[in-house]
Amino acid sequence: MKISVIITGATGMVGEGVLLECLDHPNVGQVLVINRRPLGRAHPKLKEIVHPDFFDLSAIQSQLAGYDACFFCLGVSSVGMKKDDYRHTTYDLTMTVARLLATLNPDLVFCYVSGKSTNANGKMNWARVKGDTENALLHLFRRAHMFRPGFMRTVPGQRNANKYYPYFAWIYPIGRKFFPGSFCTLTEVAKAMVNTVTKGAKPILEVKDIVELARIY
Repeated sequence: MKISVIITGATGMVGEGVLLECLDHPNVGQVLVINRRPLGRAHPKLKEIVHPDFFDLSAIQSQLAGYDACFFCLGVSSVGMKKDDYRHTTYDLTMTVARLLATLNPDLVFCYVSGKSTNANGKMNWARVKGDTENALLHLFRRAHMFRPGFMRTVPGQRNANKYYPYFAWIYPIGRKFFPGSFCTLTEVAKAMVNTVTKGAKPILEVKDIVELARIY
């Protein structure tokens, strides 16, 4: 089974890693990326839409039908942001895109990159906002999967890793060995996302769940 997927956030670290793995994955036949700025990549499987405003997708909505899944990797850090601004760029933006895709593709599988320790009743604002987003998506889609990765190792060939990543990359092998519940790779995230579509999975996926799901062939 070859699936057609939409990926958001492909100019960021997580989205780019997921994109690269999807382009190499034998079960992925077509990938559409929606970006605010050009990706700068070409591939036979890849189609790109550059669109500046994710709160108004009316101009491109005719191009968003007929897909099996959305791997939603778009997100911003809450550091330095006001609470209302963070909620607007996280919950409001995600749900604007999700509601349109749910209308155009009723059977769509929606994979949302949330974060470890996400909790709608948590003490941290980012955790509450992400938790509210998760809950809304789980109610909107028949098949929705919330990915809660921790520290993620990049995919070879990435151009858009977090600027601080090189300073912390050395931690990965140590963390993976001693704290496996907090460390995974973007390769595992991408493979797990594909498997949610082709094989199914539970709604909430913590790091250990992601790693286990990625191993299924």
